[in-house]
Amino acid sequence: MTRILSYNILFGGGERIRRIEQVIRTVDPDIVGIVEAIDEENIRELAWRLNMPYCTNASPDGSWQTSSALLSRLPIVRSVVHARPGVITRPVLEVTLEEAHGEKLTAFVAHLVASFSHGRGNDRVRSREVREILRILRGNHGPHLLMGDFNALAPGDKLKASNLLSYLIEGDDDWQGDWQAKERMGHPSLNGVVPPKLRFLNPLLCRVPRSRVLRALFDEAASLYAPRGSIGLLQRAGYVDCFRYVNPRAWGFTCPADAPAGRIDYIFANPLLATRLSACKVLGGEEIVRLDASDHLPVMAEFGVGIETTFRPYKDELVEEPLGEAR
Repeated sequence: MTRILSYNILFGGGERIRRIEQVIRTVDPDIVGIVEAIDEENIRELAWRLNMPYCTNASPDGSWQTSSALLSRLPIVRSVVHARPGVITRPVLEVTLEEAHGEKLTAFVAHLVASFSHGRGNDRVRSREVREILRILRGNHGPHLLMGDFNALAPGDKLKASNLLSYLIEGDDDWQGDWQAKERMGHPSLNGVVPPKLRFLNPLLCRVPRSRVLRALFDEAASLYAPRGSIGLLQRAGYVDCFRYVNPRAWGFTCPADAPAGRIDYIFANPLLATRLSACKVLGGEEIVRLDASDHLPVMAEFGVGIETTFRPYKDELVEEPLGEAR
Protein backbone atom coordinates (compact mmCIF):
# COMPACT_ATOMS: atom_id res chain seq x y z
CA MET A 1 0.00 0.00 0.00
CA THR A 2 1.29 3.45 -0.94
CA ARG A 3 -0.24 6.45 0.84
CA ILE A 4 -0.13 9.88 -0.84
CA LEU A 5 -0.81 13.26 0.73
CA SER A 6 -1.30 16.55 -1.14
CA TYR A 7 -1.09 19.66 1.06
CA ASN A 8 -1.00 23.40 0.44
CA ILE A 9 0.85 24.74 3.50
CA LEU A 10 0.15 28.47 2.90
CA PHE A 11 2.98 30.80 2.01
CA GLY A 12 5.88 28.57 2.95
CA GLY A 13 4.55 27.47 6.32
CA GLY A 14 5.99 30.40 8.27
CA GLU A 15 6.04 29.65 11.99
CA ARG A 16 3.48 26.87 11.48
CA ILE A 17 5.96 24.15 10.53
CA ARG A 18 5.43 22.20 13.74
CA ARG A 19 1.67 22.31 13.25
CA ILE A 20 2.09 21.18 9.64
CA GLU A 21 4.34 18.37 10.84
CA GLN A 22 1.64 17.26 13.27
CA VAL A 23 -0.95 17.15 10.51
CA ILE A 24 1.32 15.09 8.25
CA ARG A 25 2.21 12.70 11.07
CA THR A 26 -1.49 12.10 11.64
CA VAL A 27 -1.70 10.65 8.13
CA ASP A 28 1.66 8.81 8.13
CA PRO A 29 2.06 9.10 4.33
CA ASP A 30 4.72 7.57 2.10
CA ILE A 31 4.71 10.58 -0.26
CA VAL A 32 3.80 14.22 0.47
CA GLY A 33 3.26 16.77 -2.29
CA ILE A 34 3.69 20.28 -0.86
CA VAL A 35 2.25 23.40 -2.50
CA GLU A 36 3.31 26.95 -1.59
CA ALA A 37 6.68 25.56 -0.51
CA ILE A 38 8.25 28.98 -1.03
CA ASP A 39 10.60 28.77 1.97
CA GLU A 40 13.12 26.00 1.31
CA GLU A 41 14.57 26.32 4.82
CA ASN A 42 11.15 25.38 6.17
CA ILE A 43 10.87 22.48 3.73
CA ARG A 44 14.32 21.29 4.76
CA GLU A 45 13.29 21.44 8.43
CA LEU A 46 10.01 19.65 7.74
CA ALA A 47 11.81 16.89 5.82
CA TRP A 48 14.30 16.53 8.67
CA ARG A 49 11.54 16.33 11.28
CA LEU A 50 9.69 13.69 9.27
CA ASN A 51 12.86 11.86 8.22
CA MET A 52 11.78 12.06 4.58
CA PRO A 53 14.18 13.01 1.74
CA TYR A 54 12.80 15.78 -0.47
CA CYS A 55 13.16 17.62 -3.76
CA THR A 56 11.71 20.90 -5.00
CA ASN A 57 10.90 22.67 -8.24
CA ALA A 58 13.56 25.35 -7.67
CA SER A 59 15.89 25.93 -10.61
CA PRO A 60 19.57 24.92 -10.21
CA ASP A 61 20.71 28.30 -11.55
CA GLY A 62 18.43 30.29 -9.25
CA SER A 63 16.34 31.76 -12.06
CA TRP A 64 13.18 30.83 -10.15
CA GLN A 65 12.55 29.89 -6.53
CA THR A 66 10.81 26.84 -5.17
CA SER A 67 7.03 26.81 -5.02
CA SER A 68 6.37 23.06 -4.83
CA ALA A 69 8.14 20.20 -3.08
CA LEU A 70 7.83 16.47 -2.64
CA LEU A 71 8.83 14.53 0.48
CA SER A 72 9.11 10.75 0.28
CA ARG A 73 9.87 7.68 2.35
CA LEU A 74 10.17 5.79 -0.93
CA PRO A 75 13.48 5.93 -2.80
CA ILE A 76 13.62 8.88 -5.19
CA VAL A 77 14.82 7.63 -8.57
CA ARG A 78 14.89 10.99 -10.36
CA SER A 79 13.30 14.43 -10.37
CA VAL A 80 12.58 16.82 -13.23
CA VAL A 81 11.33 20.40 -13.19
CA HIS A 82 9.06 21.47 -16.05
CA ALA A 83 9.24 25.24 -16.46
CA ARG A 84 7.13 26.84 -19.16
CA PRO A 85 7.48 30.61 -18.74
CA GLY A 86 4.45 32.43 -20.04
CA VAL A 87 2.43 29.21 -20.21
CA ILE A 88 2.57 27.67 -16.73
CA THR A 89 2.75 30.17 -13.89
CA ARG A 90 4.68 27.88 -11.54
CA PRO A 91 6.99 25.06 -12.71
CA VAL A 92 5.59 21.53 -12.39
CA LEU A 93 7.65 19.13 -10.29
CA GLU A 94 8.00 15.55 -11.57
CA VAL A 95 9.45 12.87 -9.25
CA THR A 96 9.87 9.17 -10.03
CA LEU A 97 9.86 6.88 -7.00
CA GLU A 98 10.29 3.18 -6.35
CA GLU A 99 7.45 1.57 -4.44
CA ALA A 100 7.92 -1.21 -1.89
CA HIS A 101 6.95 -3.89 -4.42
CA GLY A 102 9.56 -2.59 -6.89
CA GLU A 103 7.27 -0.79 -9.35
CA LYS A 104 8.07 2.76 -10.43
CA LEU A 105 5.54 5.47 -9.61
CA THR A 106 5.79 9.02 -10.94
CA ALA A 107 4.23 11.92 -9.05
CA PHE A 108 3.66 15.39 -10.49
CA VAL A 109 3.03 18.36 -8.17
CA ALA A 110 1.29 21.41 -9.63
CA HIS A 111 -0.11 24.74 -8.42
CA LEU A 112 -2.36 26.51 -10.89
CA VAL A 113 -2.84 30.26 -10.95
CA ALA A 114 -5.57 31.89 -8.86
CA SER A 115 -6.18 35.60 -9.73
CA PHE A 116 -9.93 35.03 -9.53
CA SER A 117 -10.75 38.69 -10.22
CA HIS A 118 -9.53 38.34 -13.82
CA GLY A 119 -12.25 37.36 -16.29
CA ARG A 120 -14.62 34.56 -15.20
CA GLY A 121 -12.42 33.51 -12.32
CA ASN A 122 -9.32 33.36 -14.57
CA ASP A 123 -10.23 29.86 -15.75
CA ARG A 124 -8.99 30.64 -19.25
CA VAL A 125 -5.43 30.88 -17.91
CA ARG A 126 -5.82 27.75 -15.79
CA SER A 127 -7.13 25.86 -18.82
CA ARG A 128 -4.03 26.94 -20.74
CA GLU A 129 -1.88 25.63 -17.89
CA VAL A 130 -3.75 22.31 -17.83
CA ARG A 131 -3.29 21.81 -21.57
CA GLU A 132 0.44 22.28 -21.15
CA ILE A 133 0.53 19.95 -18.14
CA LEU A 134 -1.29 17.32 -20.20
CA ARG A 135 1.43 17.65 -22.84
CA ILE A 136 4.01 17.02 -20.12
CA LEU A 137 2.11 14.02 -18.77
CA ARG A 138 1.72 12.52 -22.24
CA GLY A 139 5.32 11.32 -22.16
CA ASN A 140 4.73 9.13 -19.10
CA HIS A 141 3.17 5.74 -19.90
CA GLY A 142 3.63 4.09 -16.49
CA PRO A 143 1.59 4.56 -13.32
CA HIS A 144 1.53 8.25 -12.44
CA LEU A 145 -0.47 10.84 -10.54
CA LEU A 146 -0.96 14.58 -10.58
CA MET A 147 -1.66 16.40 -7.32
CA GLY A 148 -1.75 19.88 -5.91
CA ASP A 149 -3.82 23.04 -5.65
CA PHE A 150 -5.73 23.66 -8.88
CA ASN A 151 -7.70 26.72 -7.69
CA ALA A 152 -10.69 25.38 -9.63
CA LEU A 153 -13.91 23.46 -9.11
CA ALA A 154 -14.67 20.16 -10.79
CA PRO A 155 -17.77 19.77 -12.98
CA GLY A 156 -20.76 18.97 -10.78
CA ASP A 157 -19.08 20.01 -7.52
CA LYS A 158 -20.84 22.14 -4.94
CA LEU A 159 -19.72 25.63 -3.94
CA LYS A 160 -20.56 27.22 -0.59
CA ALA A 161 -19.59 30.71 -1.70
CA SER A 162 -21.16 32.40 1.32
CA ASN A 163 -18.63 30.61 3.54
CA LEU A 164 -15.82 31.97 1.40
CA LEU A 165 -17.35 35.44 1.48
CA SER A 166 -17.53 35.40 5.29
CA TYR A 167 -13.93 34.23 5.44
CA LEU A 168 -12.75 37.02 3.13
CA ILE A 169 -14.65 39.75 4.95
CA GLU A 170 -13.46 38.69 8.40
CA GLY A 171 -9.89 38.40 7.13
CA ASP A 172 -10.03 41.85 5.54
CA ASP A 173 -11.18 43.27 8.87
CA ASP A 174 -8.22 41.61 10.60
CA TRP A 175 -5.88 43.28 8.10
CA GLN A 176 -7.61 46.64 8.55
CA GLY A 177 -8.50 46.86 4.88
CA ASP A 178 -4.94 46.56 3.55
CA TRP A 179 -5.90 43.87 1.05
CA GLN A 180 -2.70 44.12 -1.00
CA ALA A 181 -0.50 43.42 2.04
CA LYS A 182 -2.83 40.57 2.93
CA GLU A 183 -2.44 39.00 -0.51
CA ARG A 184 1.35 39.40 -0.42
CA MET A 185 1.27 37.08 2.61
CA GLY A 186 -0.71 34.46 0.70
CA HIS A 187 -4.17 35.30 2.08
CA PRO A 188 -7.01 35.98 -0.36
CA SER A 189 -8.98 39.21 -0.03
CA LEU A 190 -12.40 40.36 -1.17
CA ASN A 191 -10.86 42.78 -3.69
CA GLY A 192 -8.62 39.99 -4.93
CA VAL A 193 -11.68 37.89 -5.81
CA VAL A 194 -14.15 40.51 -7.03
CA PRO A 195 -13.33 41.96 -10.50
CA PRO A 196 -12.41 45.67 -10.39
CA LYS A 197 -15.52 46.69 -12.33
CA LEU A 198 -17.76 45.02 -9.76
CA ARG A 199 -16.09 46.21 -6.56
CA PHE A 200 -18.76 48.87 -6.13
CA LEU A 201 -20.91 45.91 -4.99
CA ASN A 202 -18.61 45.14 -2.04
CA PRO A 203 -20.81 46.96 0.53
CA LEU A 204 -23.75 44.79 -0.57
CA LEU A 205 -21.61 41.66 -0.47
CA CYS A 206 -20.67 42.48 3.12
CA ARG A 207 -24.36 42.19 4.03
CA VAL A 208 -24.76 38.68 2.56
CA PRO A 209 -23.33 36.67 5.50
CA ARG A 210 -25.86 38.25 7.87
CA SER A 211 -28.90 36.94 5.98
CA ARG A 212 -29.87 33.31 5.50
CA VAL A 213 -31.85 34.19 2.38
CA LEU A 214 -29.03 36.23 0.84
CA ARG A 215 -26.56 33.44 1.64
CA ALA A 216 -28.70 30.90 -0.21
CA LEU A 217 -29.13 33.18 -3.22
CA PHE A 218 -25.43 34.01 -3.28
CA ASP A 219 -24.45 30.34 -3.12
CA GLU A 220 -26.71 29.52 -6.06
CA ALA A 221 -25.52 32.44 -8.19
CA ALA A 222 -21.82 31.85 -7.45
CA SER A 223 -22.14 28.14 -8.19
CA LEU A 224 -23.59 28.92 -11.62
CA TYR A 225 -20.90 31.53 -12.29
CA ALA A 226 -17.89 29.48 -11.17
CA PRO A 227 -16.10 28.01 -14.22
CA ARG A 228 -15.09 24.34 -14.25
CA GLY A 229 -13.33 24.03 -17.58
CA SER A 230 -9.78 23.38 -16.41
CA ILE A 231 -10.69 20.34 -14.30
CA GLY A 232 -12.96 19.14 -17.09
CA LEU A 233 -9.94 19.02 -19.39
CA LEU A 234 -8.17 16.60 -17.06
CA GLN A 235 -11.25 14.42 -16.77
CA ARG A 236 -11.74 14.27 -20.53
CA ALA A 237 -8.09 13.29 -20.91
CA GLY A 238 -8.83 10.19 -18.82
CA TYR A 239 -7.39 11.25 -15.47
CA VAL A 240 -9.35 9.94 -12.51
CA ASP A 241 -10.35 12.39 -9.78
CA CYS A 242 -9.50 10.07 -6.89
CA PHE A 243 -11.67 11.75 -4.28
CA ARG A 244 -14.75 11.92 -6.48
CA TYR A 245 -14.30 8.32 -7.63
CA VAL A 246 -14.26 7.03 -4.06
CA ASN A 247 -16.79 9.55 -2.72
CA PRO A 248 -19.39 10.18 -5.42
CA ARG A 249 -21.72 12.23 -3.21
CA ALA A 250 -19.44 13.91 -0.65
CA TRP A 251 -18.64 17.60 -0.89
CA GLY A 252 -15.00 17.19 0.12
CA PHE A 253 -14.34 20.90 0.57
CA THR A 254 -10.66 21.70 1.07
CA CYS A 255 -10.52 25.49 1.39
CA PRO A 256 -10.64 27.63 3.46
CA ALA A 257 -9.82 25.18 6.24
CA ASP A 258 -11.86 26.86 8.97
CA ALA A 259 -14.79 27.85 6.69
CA PRO A 260 -14.84 25.20 3.93
CA ALA A 261 -16.38 26.57 0.74
CA GLY A 262 -15.12 24.46 -2.17
CA ARG A 263 -12.88 21.64 -3.34
CA ILE A 264 -9.82 22.98 -5.15
CA ASP A 265 -7.12 20.48 -4.05
CA TYR A 266 -6.93 17.19 -5.96
CA ILE A 267 -5.11 13.95 -6.55
CA PHE A 268 -5.59 12.66 -10.11
CA ALA A 269 -4.45 9.19 -11.20
CA ASN A 270 -3.88 7.96 -14.72
CA PRO A 271 -6.07 4.96 -15.70
CA LEU A 272 -3.28 2.47 -15.02
CA LEU A 273 -2.72 3.72 -11.48
CA ALA A 274 -6.44 4.22 -10.85
CA THR A 275 -6.97 0.46 -10.97
CA ARG A 276 -5.04 0.34 -7.68
CA LEU A 277 -6.98 3.11 -5.94
CA SER A 278 -8.34 1.85 -2.64
CA ALA A 279 -9.16 5.01 -0.67
CA CYS A 280 -9.22 8.78 -0.89
CA LYS A 281 -10.49 11.46 1.45
CA VAL A 282 -10.13 15.05 2.54
CA LEU A 283 -8.72 15.17 6.04
CA GLY A 284 -10.52 17.41 8.47
CA GLY A 285 -12.29 17.51 11.79
CA GLU A 286 -11.06 14.91 14.26
CA GLU A 287 -8.35 13.63 11.92
CA ILE A 288 -6.57 16.98 11.76
CA VAL A 289 -4.48 17.89 14.77
CA ARG A 290 -5.19 21.57 14.24
CA LEU A 291 -7.00 23.53 11.54
CA ASP A 292 -4.71 26.54 11.93
CA ALA A 293 -1.80 24.71 10.30
CA SER A 294 -2.86 26.05 6.88
CA ASP A 295 -5.80 27.61 5.06
CA HIS A 296 -6.19 24.36 3.08
CA LEU A 297 -7.12 20.85 4.18
CA PRO A 298 -4.92 18.05 2.82
CA VAL A 299 -6.10 15.29 0.50
CA MET A 300 -5.01 11.69 1.07
CA ALA A 301 -5.15 8.75 -1.35
CA GLU A 302 -4.08 5.12 -0.98
CA PHE A 303 -3.05 2.77 -3.75
CA GLY A 304 -2.75 -0.99 -3.29
CA VAL A 305 -0.65 -3.48 -5.20
CA GLY A 306 -2.03 -4.72 -8.51
CA ILE A 307 -5.48 -4.50 -10.05
CA GLU A 308 -6.91 -6.98 -7.54
CA THR A 309 -7.03 -4.26 -4.88
CA THR A 310 -10.33 -4.24 -3.04
CA PHE A 311 -12.23 -0.99 -3.46
CA ARG A 312 -13.17 0.23 0.01
CA PRO A 313 -14.54 3.76 0.32
CA TYR A 314 -14.57 5.57 3.63
CA LYS A 315 -18.14 5.11 4.81
CA ASP A 316 -18.18 8.32 6.83
CA GLU A 317 -17.39 10.33 3.69
CA LEU A 318 -20.22 9.08 1.49
CA VAL A 319 -22.77 11.64 2.66
CA GLU A 320 -22.12 14.99 4.28
CA GLU A 321 -24.54 17.13 6.21
CA PRO A 322 -24.95 20.69 4.89
CA LEU A 323 -22.45 23.02 6.46
CA GLY A 324 -23.74 25.54 8.95
CA GLU A 325 -23.32 29.23 8.52
CA ALA A 326 -19.78 30.53 8.75
CA ARG A 327 -18.69 32.58 11.69
